[in-house]
Amino acid sequence: MRLHLLLLLALCGAGTTAAELSYSLRGNWSICNGNGSLELPGAVPGCVHSALFQQGLIQDSYYRFNDLNYRWVSLDNWTYSKEFKIPFEISKWQKVNLILEGVDTVSKILFNEVTIGETDNMFNRYSFDITNVVRDVNSIELRFQSAVLYAAQQSKAHTRYQVPPDCPPLVQKGECHVNFVRKEQCSFSWDWGPSFPTQGIWKDVRIEAYNICHLNYFTFSPIYDKSAQEWNLEIESTFDVVSSKPVGGQVIVAIPKLQTQQTYSIELQPGKRIVELFVNISKNITVETWWPHGHGNQTGYNMTVLFELDGGLNIEKSAKVYFRTVELIEEPIKGSPGLSFYFKINGFPIFLKGSNWIPADSFQDRVTSELLRLLLQSVVDANMNTLRVWGGGIYEQDEFYELCDELGIMVWQDFMFACALYPTDQGFLDSVTAEVAYQIKRLKSHPSIIIWSGNNENEEALMMNWYHISFTDRPIYIKDYVTLYVKNIRELVLAGDKSRPFITSSPTNGAETVAEAWVSQNPNSNYFGDVHFYDYISDCWNWKVFPKARFASEYGYQSWPSFSTLEKVMQAQCVKTETEFYRRSRSEIVDQQGHTMGALYWQLNDIWQAPSWASLEYGGKWKMLHYFAQNFFAPLLPVGFENENTFYIYGVSDLHSDYSMTLSVRVHTWSSLEPVCSRVTERFVMKGGEAVCLYEEPVSELLRRCGNCTRESCVVSFYLSADHELLSPTNYHFLSSPKEAVGLCKAQITAIISQQGDIFVFDLETSAVAPFVWLDVGSIPGRFSDNGFLMTEKTRTILFYPWEPTSKNELEQSFHVTSLTDIY
Repeated sequence: MRLHLLLLLALCGAGTTAAELSYSLRGNWSICNGNGSLELPGAVPGCVHSALFQQGLIQDSYYRFNDLNYRWVSLDNWTYSKEFKIPFEISKWQKVNLILEGVDTVSKILFNEVTIGETDNMFNRYSFDITNVVRDVNSIELRFQSAVLYAAQQSKAHTRYQVPPDCPPLVQKGECHVNFVRKEQCSFSWDWGPSFPTQGIWKDVRIEAYNICHLNYFTFSPIYDKSAQEWNLEIESTFDVVSSKPVGGQVIVAIPKLQTQQTYSIELQPGKRIVELFVNISKNITVETWWPHGHGNQTGYNMTVLFELDGGLNIEKSAKVYFRTVELIEEPIKGSPGLSFYFKINGFPIFLKGSNWIPADSFQDRVTSELLRLLLQSVVDANMNTLRVWGGGIYEQDEFYELCDELGIMVWQDFMFACALYPTDQGFLDSVTAEVAYQIKRLKSHPSIIIWSGNNENEEALMMNWYHISFTDRPIYIKDYVTLYVKNIRELVLAGDKSRPFITSSPTNGAETVAEAWVSQNPNSNYFGDVHFYDYISDCWNWKVFPKARFASEYGYQSWPSFSTLEKVMQAQCVKTETEFYRRSRSEIVDQQGHTMGALYWQLNDIWQAPSWASLEYGGKWKMLHYFAQNFFAPLLPVGFENENTFYIYGVSDLHSDYSMTLSVRVHTWSSLEPVCSRVTERFVMKGGEAVCLYEEPVSELLRRCGNCTRESCVVSFYLSADHELLSPTNYHFLSSPKEAVGLCKAQITAIISQQGDIFVFDLETSAVAPFVWLDVGSIPGRFSDNGFLMTEKTRTILFYPWEPTSKNELEQSFHVTSLTDIY
C-alpha cells in the first residue's frame, strides 16, 4: 500500500521534533450494500457508481437508459470501510483529528466501532476528534443513508407546511424532495441531466496529529484603501491550541516582489483562536493588479507567512496573492427609470461576456485536471471573461478557481440553492451556516470570484408563484426566504468577506429588491439587476423579442451533440443574434431601456452526452455555438441588424483605448463568389468601452445600389480594419432566411492539409458561396481557428489545434466538410 504521509518539522534547539503529522486515507476501501449481499473494493475519493463500474458490475452509467436501470444504486444504503495501521506512535500526540474534506452526503461515522459523528452536507468539511479512540491499528466505517430516502424522510417530518416542489417533472425521471438535503441538486435530475444521486467519499480524507497548536484555516483578502490610495492585505488564521499554556511567538509575512516583509508578535490562548493580521503595502511600490481576460494581465505575487512559535514550532504557509478591486454599480441612468447593474474591476467598467457553468460530470471522480483545463481554456479561447457557477451544482474544486485566477476568468458564484423553496428548521439552518462559512473561507482569496449570489431563481419562483402557493400562505414562504438568504447567508458573507458584493438571488432587482424587503414583485425587471430570458416560441432571429435589460445572466437554446451536424445552426444563430443585441445595447437607452453590461448564455458545458443548451459537448468538443461565441464575444465587433427596413451596423468595443479604423461593407449574391458592391467608410475613431452606430442605409437603397439585389438573392458581410489589417471578425447579415435564398447552389469544398509544428493548416477552396461551413475531424480531439462560417471567397485558410498528438494522415482520413448548401 502506498504511504501517504506528510511530515512537518519544527526546530527545537539542536534537535528536531515533529510538530504535525498528516496521514492520508486515500486509496482502496471496501464497499458493501445495505444487506451485505454485495461487497467490492472502491477508490477514495470516489463514489459507489464508479466502484461498481470499475469492478465490471454495471455498465457505463451513461449508456442508453442506465439512469433508470441503475436507480437501485442510489436507493440502497452503502457502507465504506477500511482497516489501517498508523505509521507513527499515537501516544506522543496531544490531539488527533479525522478530517473529511467532502462526504456525499448522509452518513454515520464509526472509528474503531465507536460512533464519532454524522454528516448531512456534501458541501461542508468535517473534523472529528479521535484522540481518545485512535490506536496503532484502526478501523473506520462510513455508513451511508440513501440521500433519496433521507430527503423523503425529512420532507415527511416537515409537517407544518409543504416546501415545494415535491418532485421534478415526470419527463426528467428524477427523484423527489431534493430541497431537503444539502447535496448537488442537479444530481437528482434536471432538464438537461440525468438522475444519479451518488454516495461516497468524494474528497480527501486524512488523519491529523499535532502538539501545542495546529493551523486549521488560512485565508486572506487584498483591500484597497481609496482615501490613502494604497493596498492592504487582511490575513486570517484559525488555530486549535492544545497547549495548557499560552503559546507566544511571531509571524513574518513576506511578499518579496513587493518589497514587503512585516513581523507581528502574537500570543495564542488555549482553545480555538483566530489571528488577524493587517499588512500594509507601501504606496511607493507599484502593485500590478489582476485583470479579467482581454483587459490586462493576471499578475500574482508569491507570499509566505511564517509562524515562529514557542517550543521551536514553525508553521509556514505559501500562497499567491492577487490584487484587484470589484464594485457592483447600481446608480440612476439618465433617460431611464431604475438603476444600472454593472461591474467595475480596478475602477474600469467591464462588460461581462461568457456563459453558465454546470458540473462537468455526474461523477466527480471523473473530472480530471486535464478536463478542467481543457474546458476553461476553451472559455478564454472563445473571448469570454466570465463564468457563472450555477446554484444547482457544486462549489467547484480548488483547481477550478486556481485556473480561473490564472486565465483571467471572472466567476459569478452562486450558493448551492436552485429552483426550489427550502426549509428553515434549525437543523437545516445549522448545516447551511457551516457550509457557507466554510466555503467563504475556502474561496475568498480568489480574485476570479467577483460576486456571491444567494441562489438560482428562487426569488422568481416565489414571487412569480411557480408552485401555486395561495396568497394567504405566501407570507410564510417569504419569511423563510428572508430567514435563509438574508438573515443567515447574507450575514455570513458580510461578516466573512468584505472584498466583493452579494446579491440574494439571480435573477434579482439588486438594490430594488432590498428596498422591497428582499423580494421584488417582478424579479426579472428590465430596469434593475439581472434577468433570465427563455423564449422558444418567438422568432429568435428577430432581435425585438429580447429584453433590453441591464444584465442578461441566463438565456439560450438547445441543440444536439455532434452526431448531428447542421441541426446546431439554429442554436448558434439564435444565441449569436441575442448576444449581439445585448452587446450593442451597452451604451444606449431606447424607450427607457438599455445600458446592458453583461451577457452570460446558458450553458457552457455538458454533464453527459445529450441534447442540451451547451456550447461545449460532454468531453469538451466545440459545437458550432462555441465557434460563434469566439466571434460574437470578440473585443472589437461590428454588429448588423435591421429596424423599420433600415440596415444598421454598430461598432462594439471592449477595449480600454480609442482606435482609428474604417468599416468595410460588402454585398454578395448567393450565386457568385465576387461581391456585387462594396463600400468603405471614412476613417473614424472607435471609443473604448462603447457601442455606437457606424452605418445606416435603407434596405431598399442598399438593394438598388448593389445591382438590383433582392432580399432573397443577396447577403451582407462587414468588418473593421485599419491600414488593411483586420481588427474584428467578419460579420454578416442575412436579408432573408437562408431557406429562401435564391441562387444558392451546392458548394464543392475541398481542403489541402499541411502541418506547421504542432498546428495543422487547412487550405480550403469552394466552388460557390457556402453558408455555415462545418469542418469535422471525427473523434480527433482539438479545435479549429474558426468553424460554421460563411464562405464568400474562393479560398480560405483555417488552422486546427490538436489537443492530443495526431498526424496529417489521421486528419485526412477523418476530415469531413458540410455546409447549408448540402441541405437546401
